[in-house]
Amino acid sequence: MSRARKEKSSEVLQYYRTLYGTWGAQHWWPAETRFEVIVGAYLTQNTAWTNVELALAKLRTAHALSVEGIREVSLVRLQRLIRSSGYFRQKATRLKTFVAFLDKKYGGSLDELFEQPTDKLRKELLSLNGIGPETADSILLYAGNHPVFVVDAYTRRILDRHGILPEKTDYEEIREIFQRVLAPIAGQQEASPATTSLSVESVFRGAAHPPSAMSTAARTALVQVYNEMHGLIVGVGKNYCGKSTPKCDQCPLQPFLLAVK
Repeated sequence: MSRARKEKSSEVLQYYRTLYGTWGAQHWWPAETRFEVIVGAYLTQNTAWTNVELALAKLRTAHALSVEGIREVSLVRLQRLIRSSGYFRQKATRLKTFVAFLDKKYGGSLDELFEQPTDKLRKELLSLNGIGPETADSILLYAGNHPVFVVDAYTRRILDRHGILPEKTDYEEIREIFQRVLAPIAGQQEASPATTSLSVESVFRGAAHPPSAMSTAARTALVQVYNEMHGLIVGVGKNYCGKSTPKCDQCPLQPFLLAVK
């Protein structure tokens, strides 16, 4: 990375401070169990989160939102349950593949799965059909509390529009930048559970959700910072940095965009 690009990427830390100061904790990822996070990471591919929530609700009602539930439900019924998430045939097969992998490699235990070193587990997840870097890192960060940053389309769009990195930059380069830049602020914090309170006014700030069992689980300071930064970026993307109709004048990051211009 060039010196100029490296200096520009250092602004990411200021983005975190600005967004967190404006919106506070995002309580992302909204889920009650680790396995619900994993299922959500699969289902959210190429669809809106509202569609994922419908599918999760149907799985929950059918008592299929668990390792055992996905293992036992027929493929055809699973397809029907997650139909709202789109590409439901592919996603159903991939969920079955994940559970088969978990059973074969770790005896069906999520505890054993997430006890593995981050690099080793990331490679294993990436070897599974239907898991790319974003899905793998979502599972690692939000379900397993592993210190990896999740790069999504919102991240790429914001970096590109702010003159930090082109939108087509390699995933791993973007991930490395965020992890390097955000590490110092994590070092200034103590490991602690996420806050368990969220005011009514703040529920809709950014991409915030009401607290859930997973969003309030204990985690290291570094994992918490990566967690919050991704949620904050989702908030910018959903509310201001639209693909075709950006609302830059209203965005908390507008001062940084003006500096680019």
